[in-house]
Amino acid sequence: MDTLGDLSRVETLRAILARLRSPNGCPWDREQTHRSLRRPLLEECYEVLEALDAGDDLRLREELGDLLLHIGFHCQMAEERGAFSWEEVVRLLNTKLLQRHPHVFGDVRLETARQVEEQWERIKKGEKGNASLLDGLPKELPALAMAQAISQRAARVGFEWPDLPSLLQKVQEEVREVIHAQTPEEREREMGDLLFAIVNLARWLKVDAESALRTANERFRRRWQAMEEECRRRGVDFATLPLDQKEALWQGAKRAVG
Repeated sequence: MDTLGDLSRVETLRAILARLRSPNGCPWDREQTHRSLRRPLLEECYEVLEALDAGDDLRLREELGDLLLHIGFHCQMAEERGAFSWEEVVRLLNTKLLQRHPHVFGDVRLETARQVEEQWERIKKGEKGNASLLDGLPKELPALAMAQAISQRAARVGFEWPDLPSLLQKVQEEVREVIHAQTPEEREREMGDLLFAIVNLARWLKVDAESALRTANERFRRRWQAMEEECRRRGVDFATLPLDQKEALWQGAKRAVG
């Protein structure tokens, strides 16, 4: 262990991963591929998000380490294949940050975050030539997060609602279209339009739609389990209760667990 050096250095992580992947290393680690680690990588990203949502710095510290492990694994495997090195990954990132922040590292003057976002998109478009504004969005993004990313990119180049009342009017319009939809296909399409409009509303209100829904799901789970516990305490079956008693249980759960 002493030969590994300072455990706080990224170089030590590189040495550990290289050893794990070596012929005399760990059989499990040697078997892993970029593809086999896809799902665990995604899971680690969600665990980081959970730590952020919980405001738990100790857990966030641990989860960021787990995420860094996956980044290191992919860098190590790429080096073994001769595809690219750790240094190339870091160099490309640093170069990108310098190029996309001329208002910090150059002589460009910008005053607002919106101006920075618009400049970011112009620079990206220049780097990628004729690529679409929407290129590069991961296909595995959850639909809500994808809608948010799409609307953010469109807004950065001026495809935006003029004001909040206009957007609220659009949401109300989409609600009416859902109500009047006649076929399953129409209802699905109109519900999609409504959800997209609500994502835009969240963006206008500076709310992360994916995070908001995730925390709402967690609130519902806590309240539901509190109702189940109360039913067990009373010896009653929730499913058989009249609606007014179910509502009373729900209100009690909201008071108890938030």
